[in-house]
Amino acid sequence: MIITFTKLKTHISKYLDLVDREEIIIPRNGKRVTNLVDTSDKFDPVKALKGILPVDASLKNAKEEWLARK
Repeated sequence: MIITFTKLKTHISKYLDLVDREEIIIPRNGKRVTNLVDTSDKFDPVKALKGILPVDASLKNAKEEWLARK
């Protein structure tokens, strides 16, 4: 579902209920700016960044890299 930011602000509770069933897209000037998605399942940051991170990326590798920089 595509809605304007004004509609989201006006009817926030309605769209928070709807997000359980479908993704809600919020565009600006005709381009997708953000979207609301249900995150009630366990969030996996590596899956969320699929296509952005290298194929061999993992949370363990990222943590080790981060700790090595300290």
